[in-house]
Amino acid sequence: MEEVRLMKGNEAIAHAAIRYGADGYFGYPITPQSEVLETLEAEMPWETTGMVVLQAESEVAAINMIYGGAASGKAVMTSSSSPGISLKQEGISYIAAAELPALIVNVMRGGPGLGTIQPSQADYYQATKGGGHGDYHLIVLAPATVQEMADFVALGFDLAFKYRTPAMILADGIVGQMMEKVVLPEPRARRTQAEVEAQCPWAATGRHGREHRNVVTSLELDPSRMELNNERFQRTYAEIEANEVRYAEYYTDDAEYLIVAFGSVARICLKAIEDARAKGVKVGLLRPITLWPFPKTRIGELASQAKGILTVELNAGQMIDDVRLASECRVPVAHFGRMGGIVPNPNEVLDALYNHFPEAKP
Repeated sequence: MEEVRLMKGNEAIAHAAIRYGADGYFGYPITPQSEVLETLEAEMPWETTGMVVLQAESEVAAINMIYGGAASGKAVMTSSSSPGISLKQEGISYIAAAELPALIVNVMRGGPGLGTIQPSQADYYQATKGGGHGDYHLIVLAPATVQEMADFVALGFDLAFKYRTPAMILADGIVGQMMEKVVLPEPRARRTQAEVEAQCPWAATGRHGREHRNVVTSLELDPSRMELNNERFQRTYAEIEANEVRYAEYYTDDAEYLIVAFGSVARICLKAIEDARAKGVKVGLLRPITLWPFPKTRIGELASQAKGILTVELNAGQMIDDVRLASECRVPVAHFGRMGGIVPNPNEVLDALYNHFPEAKP
């Protein structure tokens, strides 16, 4: 029988991590994601599954613990919120360059700086453009529901291990804090050490007589070898772009105007679209689920049939850059956003659509 629970998105992350069989969580409290750590501490999985849960002394310490755990082939994760993720960026780039799997959860708050504890989507650049220095990407999953918060834990881990690269669940503060019904995944056992070594032959376990890389590092002093490393990274990213694009569409078959939105804002936009459709306005919604790789091909196809595209974001306009590139200038692309933790309502979305595209107004 399915186990249905009422819980916050942050709580769903924690329960899903335990049920996935994660080996470890290392994090530090910060609003609005603190319930991830708090729930793990309350559930005490070290007594049931053997999962290590540790509140580190800082975000920097936490991400370097992730680096060490990932290097040994373990399924490890961390969570934070926007300025905390900024502190983790050096470690994230190390993990990416060392070709290690890890799951990072970012429940976004407003910024820049310490900003506000209210919800935001202003970490789009920080997540999808790498954040740290160098030519690397994270796989970025954008949940819109508490159910997806739970589901994306397993998906994020699986993708991270498949491609040996970090994956990020990028949720806005609304999804982290709101409560919904969620069907929790079936528990799976943590991998044994023998299974870890069989599945991760690259892992540095310290066992004598075993083929493994004695040193896991992101440092390479020989420029020609570093270029070869980067070329290998790019081949991996091309494979991810070819195989792992995810998105959802609503009312796009006959849409004359397209709204592109992710996370909780996509839910607001869907209500706006239903209101517009009731008045005869043919509007559709594309919700990117993977922010990287971005669904640029599908947006380009929809742009060829649309009269205009509106991106709606809780920021000053970040995803709009990728939408404009995807549309290849076939159609005007406009932006509507709120900042500082203010969340628009469906009427504001429609007002923005009609202001930018007056001919759409019924």
